[in-house]
Amino acid sequence: MKIAVIGAGFAGVASAKVLTELGHDVTVYEKAPDVGGVWSRTRRYPGLTTQNNKDSYTLSDLRMPKVFPEWLSGEQVQSYLEMYVEKFELAPMIRLSTEVRRAQPAGGGGWAITSGAGTTAGADDETTEHYDHLIVASGVFSEPFAPAYDGVEELEAAGGRILAASELHDLEAVAGKDVVVVGYGKSACDVAVEIAKEAASTTVVARQLLWKMPRKIKGVLNYKMLLLTRLGEGLFPYQSIRGAEKALHAGGSKMAGSMVGSVESVTTGQLKLKKLGLLPKGQFTDIARSTVSLATEGFFEGVEAGDIAVERDTEIAAFVTRDGKPYAELANGRAVPADVVVTATGFKQELPFFSAEIQDQLTDDNGDYQLYRQILPLKVPDLTFAGYNSSFFSPLSAEMSAVWIGSHLDGGHEVPSVEEMEAHVTARLAWMRERTDGHHARGTNIIPFSMHNIDEVLGDVGIDVSKRVKAVQWLIPIDPKAYASITPRLVEKLAARS
Repeated sequence: MKIAVIGAGFAGVASAKVLTELGHDVTVYEKAPDVGGVWSRTRRYPGLTTQNNKDSYTLSDLRMPKVFPEWLSGEQVQSYLEMYVEKFELAPMIRLSTEVRRAQPAGGGGWAITSGAGTTAGADDETTEHYDHLIVASGVFSEPFAPAYDGVEELEAAGGRILAASELHDLEAVAGKDVVVVGYGKSACDVAVEIAKEAASTTVVARQLLWKMPRKIKGVLNYKMLLLTRLGEGLFPYQSIRGAEKALHAGGSKMAGSMVGSVESVTTGQLKLKKLGLLPKGQFTDIARSTVSLATEGFFEGVEAGDIAVERDTEIAAFVTRDGKPYAELANGRAVPADVVVTATGFKQELPFFSAEIQDQLTDDNGDYQLYRQILPLKVPDLTFAGYNSSFFSPLSAEMSAVWIGSHLDGGHEVPSVEEMEAHVTARLAWMRERTDGHHARGTNIIPFSMHNIDEVLGDVGIDVSKRVKAVQWLIPIDPKAYASITPRLVEKLAARS
């Protein structure tokens, strides 16, 4: 098949590698001038690091360089992807600085892909090509979400500016300025620590405090031993509970609750959350709603030292000017100076290259994506999604979704009827909405059940790691290298069928 892939992050390069090995003709479109997706130099903000340790944040067939630190910088992740492209000779099939402007179903099947150089729309530089199949690998973190505020014109007239965290590429823009960072996720805290080094003042405005995990509990137990294992994932009740998880959740999940409660207690003390007035509402078990992130080194220390102020449980009501200087008026009645406002408020789950009609076919009445296994649309033919989910193991999840796509396209496994898949997806989305109070990123958030998703994907394909490997993963962080044989085994399986 002639296959188009949109995006050259982890999902895009993994799809190119897997599907090329299966004999397909692949073209990857990437609007940035480099590979990397969210790790591209065009999107990296100061202080960007991974939440995973380096050994768990890779594709299966290439380890991170030994000289890289345990927690990687954005530059190092992007460098790794460039190494991957070079090792597997993927560069000839990747079109950098080329944006897909329209993707339309073609008569007789397949897709008409209209692209142009960079991100500047204009018919004079557009070309349209036909492909048999389209893979969307642009990720769920492609377009920043910016809240709508009152008084933006007044802010800008007074010399203030608003930009997304991914638009802040150096600290020159905030040097000597009064800066407001909106959000409390990892990106907000990461960027606040860096901004505080140069800004006159740094204020974090948090609508809701999230639980943070230190990299090492009590300076000894590595975070990866708690949350990047099957045991860590199993502490939270999945849609269906099987095997060893039944013991953890027997008697109303008393064992799992006790273990999670212990982590909450230690974390609260270690990060001084009560002392700093930053203890989140609810319980640590809210991680099952994806409301936890790795604590940024230096963030709570900066709050304690007075370098970073946090306005909790509030939001910006409007921007105003006082004595010619821009301020952010908060819903709690306070006002903070705001020369620069950096929004770290999440991303839109939108695909601008699709028409409104296609977008409607991809989503339900709630606007949630109806994707079987987070991969296959129910109503749009010749289309799949790779890595279109938020996962603790994003590279591996993306790679295994590419394996599923390759198997599906070559008849390596059968999918249920449309009616059965629709019933499955509907039930899953209802469960996701309930467990997250609606904060499930339009059906794309699978945290903390990342390995459950990978297991389901490989269960369909009929190729998986051994029971012994899975047993080890209960106590040892997931090592993507264990999955390096999956693609070669799929190649052999499909060759044997033909």
